[in-house]
Amino acid sequence: MEQRIGSSSKPLEGAGFDPAFVPGLTSPVSGETEDTEPADAVEAADTHKPTVTEAASSASEETAEETEETEEAAGEEVPDGPVFEAADRRAKIVADHRGVRLSLDDQACEFRWDEIGAVETESPRFGKRFTITVHTPDRRWYPIEIEATSRARFAEWDEQLDAVMDKYFEDETPETDEEASEKTP
Repeated sequence: MEQRIGSSSKPLEGAGFDPAFVPGLTSPVSGETEDTEPADAVEAADTHKPTVTEAASSASEETAEETEETEEAAGEEVPDGPVFEAADRRAKIVADHRGVRLSLDDQACEFRWDEIGAVETESPRFGKRFTITVHTPDRRWYPIEIEATSRARFAEWDEQLDAVMDKYFEDETPETDEEASEKTP
């Protein structure tokens, strides 16, 4: 008698296993995508592959250059005010005259100073993850955690962020007529 080794059942298909599968509209996705190159083309390509540190440093240099080029192209002068920048291998925060920019992996968001209700910092009792949360006036918040090289960086980051907040962030609380009259002698 002949026996087969392995499973005799076919692999399951459908929305339970492939969220992009819609019966009748799309065909099941094969393991290989259209934009993959044949093995011969990959071997013929450049053999130098940048290391993680090379890629990270070139990405940060490109981002800084793009920011400067964008500001120069817009004819915007870069003021000599304070700038706060903190980054680790995944996350980055920059606070300067334009506002606050957060990025995590390939996701990024930018807040102008008039879109920010508050900026909150939190340093843990144990560990090296510094949390910065941007609050908007419409009661939304956007936290980001930066891993510090040492806990001593927390105080330095707090000071730098406070300097930027003091310079650019205006706490706009509307004054009533009574408060305005009390201030005038």
